[in-house]
Amino acid sequence: MTLSDALLPPKEAVERLLAGMTQHEASDLHVKVGYPPFYRIAGHLRKLDMPPFPDSQYIEAMLMSLVPEARRPEFQQHGAIDFSARGSTGDRYRVNLYRCTGETHASIRRVQSRIPSFEELRLPDVYRQTVMHSSDGLILISGITGCGKSTTLAAMVEHINQMRSIHIITIEDPVEYMFHPKKSIISQREIGVDVPSYHEALRFMVRQDPDCILIGELRDRETMTAALQAAETGHLVLGSLHVADAAQTFARILEFFPRDEHAFIRSSLANSLRAILCQKLVPGIVEGSRYPATEVLLRNSTVRDKILHEEDEDLPAIIAGSEGEGMRSFTTSLCELIETEKVHYDTAMEFAPSREALASAVKGIKASAQGLVGRTRGGR
Repeated sequence: MTLSDALLPPKEAVERLLAGMTQHEASDLHVKVGYPPFYRIAGHLRKLDMPPFPDSQYIEAMLMSLVPEARRPEFQQHGAIDFSARGSTGDRYRVNLYRCTGETHASIRRVQSRIPSFEELRLPDVYRQTVMHSSDGLILISGITGCGKSTTLAAMVEHINQMRSIHIITIEDPVEYMFHPKKSIISQREIGVDVPSYHEALRFMVRQDPDCILIGELRDRETMTAALQAAETGHLVLGSLHVADAAQTFARILEFFPRDEHAFIRSSLANSLRAILCQKLVPGIVEGSRYPATEVLLRNSTVRDKILHEEDEDLPAIIAGSEGEGMRSFTTSLCELIETEKVHYDTAMEFAPSREALASAVKGIKASAQGLVGRTRGGR
């Protein structure tokens, strides 16, 4: 992939690199001393046909023009900084600037200027139903890095914005998607720009009369406690966690708290939780395409009892047995992607929580299809 055959002046170089991300539909840009830049396209790293970056001085000269002036001392003090930037194409970028072995490196995530809908994200309708039928409580989006959690949260907020007249407050580090008021009014607060920390933002949050609160990342005890308290006091709270599935989501939440507080936290979750929506992005058959595989846990009386009685290990079986109620397992989701010829069987196997369960489900579909064909022929 060619962007330039020579190093440009630093400011021009970073502008060209950001514009190139939009042109090539890259999700990420990696900038490291001693390497040429790399784009991540459809999940794969692609090296640009450019000379390696010679030193940190060049990289810092490139990137410091993007860093908010008030936050530059933070990078000098801590050796890492997260911030957002806007490019000439209208897209926004989430930038992480960090030091590594004394050198300055950067990872930049592109955030498209237009917020996609649930349909465009190929998410099951239960996502839309869940957010529309919840006026309070806690909805969690879980998944590993790069699975689209931020985009899903943005789609949820935008859907509420289009359908309901409420006050939405977002607390993000950094702000990614920019929302424009439709039916709702929206206040977006960025850590390090509008408020020094999540803790400070959450202290005064309920005094700002929100109906819906988006907490970009539930990263510690303070943010989780604030989310639970807000959810229990009549607010709709949306948040994300970096874990793979629903069972791990509970384990991560409990890790934030000492063991003697677990009973209280479980009680709070049993009362306030509305749904845990987990997702993975799976490479499709068509080159460059990716499809979400999803796991959905909805709170019902059975799930509530399992949470209260520390029986989280039963949750996968409950999900598998409640798919008629809107819940869905990764196995079913992957099976659907195979059946509709969106994803190769071998690729789906790499993302399956249980290869045996997926193989059995696929065989079951084939057997049902063969039986249907046989009955049709026999009835002629």
